[in-house]
Amino acid sequence: MIISVASGKGGTGKTTVATNLAVSLGGDVQLLDCDVEEPNAHLFIKPEIRKVETITTPVPEVQMEKCTLCGKCAEICQYKAIVVLGTAVLPFPELCHSCGGCMRVCPEKAIHETGRELGVIESGGRNGLQFVHGKTRIGEAMSPPLIRKVRERTRPDGLTIIDAPPGTSCPVIASMKGAHFVLLVTEPTPFGLHDLKLAVGAVRILEIPCGLVINRADMGDDRVKAYAEEAHLPILMEIPFDRRIAEAYSKGEMLVETIPEWKGRFAALYRRIEAEIARTATDTHWSGFPESALMPKDKR
Repeated sequence: MIISVASGKGGTGKTTVATNLAVSLGGDVQLLDCDVEEPNAHLFIKPEIRKVETITTPVPEVQMEKCTLCGKCAEICQYKAIVVLGTAVLPFPELCHSCGGCMRVCPEKAIHETGRELGVIESGGRNGLQFVHGKTRIGEAMSPPLIRKVRERTRPDGLTIIDAPPGTSCPVIASMKGAHFVLLVTEPTPFGLHDLKLAVGAVRILEIPCGLVINRADMGDDRVKAYAEEAHLPILMEIPFDRRIAEAYSKGEMLVETIPEWKGRFAALYRRIEAEIARTATDTHWSGFPESALMPKDKR
């Protein structure tokens, strides 16, 4: 099963929920940090990194001695990543989406692919927990290709928890797509409510079952709860504003280890997620949802 932990805005406690949920379950669990522009799950997990891979994406390179300046490569590229100017063909690798179209339409076979570095993927573990995260190259404009490479490390069995980037843009969609459940983390503030609505809209377009965690739940107002009821969005956990929680976070400590009773609460959160998946699996709208998505009891 794949659970993506997401939020409409940054600073809601998304990484806190993702990391503590993963650690609380123990056993055969995988955590993927897909917030590749600013990953920070490792600051709490403190994994032993065992493998580092440089990730590249194919971009065009033109052999001008073969080129006849026909312009077909520029015509097919919707992102203007390759253009013909006078007697030169200029690729713009930073704009390229690596579709390979320019290479395929070139009648002279004057275009071949070379690699442009996206960043690195680091993998390792901690006390049986498998950990993978990506780090984009400084100056890299597009994170979805690297996120997809991190997602390729998802295991076909067991439980995978994804720490998604904040927001509702392309990187978030790349982190949520294909998940069995999206756990949205928000806070009871006007900004939290506004961005929660955007996130719920994105998740429902993808037709993925979702639930809500309200962080700092005893602050702000009740409008997030009112919206959740109106939108039929189940509230699966509420985390209070607690000095002990804030101190653990500021020290980079796991909540479930610093305050042991929270381990049981996060385990209960997982059981509620399972219940929501089972409920939506019987709904006509989710009739194709696989029962195999549920994590076997002996793996919890």
